[in-house]
Amino acid sequence: MTATRSPAPASARLESRRKRNLSWARNTVLVMAAVAFLGWSANDLSISPSTFVEGIPNLLDFLWRMFPPDLSVVPSLVTPILTTVEVAVWGTLLAVIISLFLAVGAAKNLFGGNPAIYAVSRALLSGLRSLPDIIWALIFVAAVGLGPFPGVLALTVYSCGELGKLYAEAIENIDPGPREALESTGAGIFATIRWSIVPQILPEVITYSLYRLESNVRHAFVLGMVGAGGLGFELQVAMRLFQYQEVSAIIIVIILTVASIDLISSRIRARVI
Repeated sequence: MTATRSPAPASARLESRRKRNLSWARNTVLVMAAVAFLGWSANDLSISPSTFVEGIPNLLDFLWRMFPPDLSVVPSLVTPILTTVEVAVWGTLLAVIISLFLAVGAAKNLFGGNPAIYAVSRALLSGLRSLPDIIWALIFVAAVGLGPFPGVLALTVYSCGELGKLYAEAIENIDPGPREALESTGAGIFATIRWSIVPQILPEVITYSLYRLESNVRHAFVLGMVGAGGLGFELQVAMRLFQYQEVSAIIIVIILTVASIDLISSRIRARVI
C-alpha cells in the first residue's frame, strides 16, 4: 500500500502565491520604468522617424555627389595608407607587450592572490579603457603635437586597457594543475609563467591580439581626423573642401584596406592556432 502525499499546508501555498505576486509586481514596475526611460530619452535625443524621412533627399543628394569616385587620387593615398597601418601595428604591438605584464598582476590566481597588486592592476586597466581612444588622441596631440605619434600612443593606451583585461581573464581560466606542479618543485614565478601559463593562454592571446589589430586599423582612420595623420586626415580634408568624389574614393580605399587586414589576420590565426 503506497503512502499518499499530504497536501501542502495552506500557509505555504499562500506564501508561495504572495512571492509570485511580488515577483510579478516587481517585474511590471521594472518594465514600466524601462519603457518610461526609453520614451523620455527618445524625446530628449529628438529621435524622430519623420525627421529622418524628410532628410532622405539630402542624403541621396550627398551620395549622388560622391559618384563617380575620383580614382585618380588613389596613387597619392599610398603613403597615408601605410601611415594608418603603421599606426595600428605599432599601437597594437606596444599594447600587447605592456598588457601581458599588467595582466599578470590583474589575475587573481597569480602572486598568491595578493589583493593590493590585484586591485592596483585592475584599477589601472579600468582607467586606461575608461576614455575612448579619440580622447586619448586629443590628449597626446596636446602633449606631443600633430602627427602619427600621438595616434600610436592613443591606441597603445586604450588597447592596454582592453587587452590587459582579456589576458587576465584568460590567465584566470587556465588549468591550475601544471602551475601547482611547478610551484611544488620550487619553481619561481617567471618559470611558472613560462612553462605552465604561456602554453595555455597562447591561443587566446593570439586571437585577442589579432582582433585588436583589426580594430585598431579602423580606429586609426578615426584618429587621423583629429590630427594623427593617415587616411583619416585625407578624408577630413576632402570633406572640408567638399570634394565628394575624392571622398568616395578614400572611403573605397578604407574599406579595401580594412578587408585586407581582416583577411590577413584570419589567415594568420588559422595557421598559428
